[in-house]
Amino acid sequence: MMLELVATALITLGTVFFIAGTVGLLRFPDIYCRLHALTKADGLGLALIALGLALMADGFGEVFRIILIWFFVALASATSGHLIAAHARRVDRERET
Repeated sequence: MMLELVATALITLGTVFFIAGTVGLLRFPDIYCRLHALTKADGLGLALIALGLALMADGFGEVFRIILIWFFVALASATSGHLIAAHARRVDRERET
């Protein structure tokens, strides 16, 4: 019972971070602030949700798959954020010249 409450709290808190990242995406003024909001808030949100799900998992195999999913999504998020920021910098430089 207590483990389920902790897991539910973690999943709920992770969802709040996802919502905060979405609000940042919609409200921040430029692409760099938006990327920062998305990569940080969504990364922490996913980690909290994965931890909550891992606490509710039945066996080690499920926990391993949850960790693997978290790892690859975090890697893809960091990579895509870097690529988008690099492209935005290139476009900004081209506009200046």
